[in-house]
Amino acid sequence: MTKPQLLIDTDPGVDDALAILMAYAHADLAGLSIAAGNVGLGHTVRNARTLVDLVGMTTPVFAGCAMPLVRAPEEDAAFVHGQDGFGDVGFAEPAAAVSAESAALALLRLTRERPGELTLVALGPLTNLALALRLDPSLPERVARLVVMGGAVTGHGNTGKVPAEFNIGFDPEAAHVVFEAFPAFDLVDWEATLRHAFDDAEFDRWLAAGDHRADFFGRIVATARRYNALHERTGLVAADALAMAVALDPSIVTRSEKRAVAVELDGRLTRGATVVDWAARLGRPAQANIVLEVDQARFAAMVKRALGVPG
Repeated sequence: MTKPQLLIDTDPGVDDALAILMAYAHADLAGLSIAAGNVGLGHTVRNARTLVDLVGMTTPVFAGCAMPLVRAPEEDAAFVHGQDGFGDVGFAEPAAAVSAESAALALLRLTRERPGELTLVALGPLTNLALALRLDPSLPERVARLVVMGGAVTGHGNTGKVPAEFNIGFDPEAAHVVFEAFPAFDLVDWEATLRHAFDDAEFDRWLAAGDHRADFFGRIVATARRYNALHERTGLVAADALAMAVALDPSIVTRSEKRAVAVELDGRLTRGATVVDWAARLGRPAQANIVLEVDQARFAAMVKRALGVPG
């Protein structure tokens, strides 16, 4: 069977790391396009390089936007992921290099070189992708699929703005550009990731049974797990991993709904919220395939393989 061909835009990040390990276990990667988000760009680029070293590959890493398109970010996620984004473990300087090509230009070049071949998986704020779209609005015509981890489709977000999810809330203008430009994409929102969390004890067994990748992930996820335990989030929430599972195998989705989705840019309490036209009242094209449920056993099997768990 031919492996999926992926181009990943991300802001690593603990759960981004698990998603990227899944990609290496199940697909071929054309590149890692990196933005600021969970932590600053210097950390996210370094973390991407650390992952490339971990798996022993030569995947190109492209540094992108250090700031949102318009406004300075109101918050990052260092309080969850650690100040360096990888649980403040203190890994050595990675050997993998950073490309001289900027992330937005790399997104355009790679899709021009391989039109219709690459699934674009957006795991962080959409700044790089929005910039690429402003440079070349024809980009969606060359992407086989777009899968976005972002949003909170019924307003149960995870930021200081009650309805907003972090990736969209970090750069709402970028999300607006992307959502308006792509005629179709899969949306894996924060609420779906909560419904598909893994039991803590079961996940601990996977970490104990896995290889060096499981050891690595167990170390970087410890800070986030402590945060979640203190804030009554039960189970191992693997947000970006769920989006990656959908990107790798769309047949894993057992329930979804196509709806028009927009991004609130101006609300004092709602900036960054994803607004879903559930009742089709606005007459706008339903561009988002909102993933509501996936086959949890198959999702788990994909994660276990990425951690090197036998069987």
